[in-house]
Amino acid sequence: MAKISPVSIKYMIHATLNAEGTLEKPDVIGALFGQTEGLLGADLEMRELQKEGKIGRIEVELEKQGKNTVGKIKIPTALDQSETTLIAAAIETIERVGPCDAQIEVDRIEDVRGSKRDYILERAKKLISQIEGSTNSRDISNEIKDSTKSSEIIEYGASKLASGDLSGKEIIVVEGRADVVNLVKNGVNNVICMNGTKLPEEIKELSKEKEIILFVDGDRGGKLIAQNVMENATVKYIASAPDGKEVEELTKKEILMNLRKKVPAKEFFYENKRSSRREEPSSFFELDEEKKKTLKEMANKNKKSGDALILNTKLEIIKKASAKSLSSSLKRMRDKPVAIIIDGSATKPIIFSCEDVGVKVLVANSFTTTDTKIKLLSF
Repeated sequence: MAKISPVSIKYMIHATLNAEGTLEKPDVIGALFGQTEGLLGADLEMRELQKEGKIGRIEVELEKQGKNTVGKIKIPTALDQSETTLIAAAIETIERVGPCDAQIEVDRIEDVRGSKRDYILERAKKLISQIEGSTNSRDISNEIKDSTKSSEIIEYGASKLASGDLSGKEIIVVEGRADVVNLVKNGVNNVICMNGTKLPEEIKELSKEKEIILFVDGDRGGKLIAQNVMENATVKYIASAPDGKEVEELTKKEILMNLRKKVPAKEFFYENKRSSRREEPSSFFELDEEKKKTLKEMANKNKKSGDALILNTKLEIIKKASAKSLSSSLKRMRDKPVAIIIDGSATKPIIFSCEDVGVKVLVANSFTTTDTKIKLLSF
């Protein structure tokens, strides 16, 4: 089993297992790999990610309680935030482990780099005091400033959420501890993190008395988190990092610029939908019986090929890709596709990717969800 060097670990997924029967550790590991296979596409297969060193050694602790088995699962990852949260959500879909009905629930996602930074800072302070001879005054000044800013980060509430100064009326809510560190380092102190994808009770309570600005990553994961927070707390404004960027990697200029671009929470989703529509050259595409007939003929010819056909408004093939790599192929395309024909099943990640690029029609053998505005066809 592959291992990740502790230096490369970014996040730790903490989950709880409840099973109706007796289980062993290999049963749990097998379910994690086997029952998530195919859910998120080839790029996020847990077994392959572990071979590549992007997922570390999975720790499982089990305890027998009467006829049931309960346990704790820890999954270390070197993936980014959105990929880690997708893995976390995928393992919650597991309904059976070994011979037993089971339920897995993610408790939290820990940013493990926070403790490393604390150690580095404390160790650096000791080492700087041991340096013999003269030291550059500017280096000492910067060290003191960085130390002061890091010391401004505290733990808030029972969930120990990393935060800065929350005494003001306005609070910025971010996803993880690394985001808090970056904002405080760049002079933005009124910030607190959620410490994962689930909204902590502390932030729900804060939203009742403070004005909340939600600051999310510029990816699909950020939009999903924004939707979840909106459904569970009172949010006044939402700001987003630039497309493809995370809050933790923004420069001071980017932080301030994107906070200035914040919009009222309800308008955030409207603006995203409107922007998506502006980018689609397929806005006026109508699916009539003639087009359905054409799609059916193309789907029949594509059977047993394992390919995904990406089509333009004239239903011409603009690209072929393997069904497993479809999501990544769509991200790299400049032309906006109108229809896609898949030889196989359309999983949720594939459907989400199609939504992101404005696909109007999706043809496949079967669909893992029908909760989409895309027209789904199966011939």
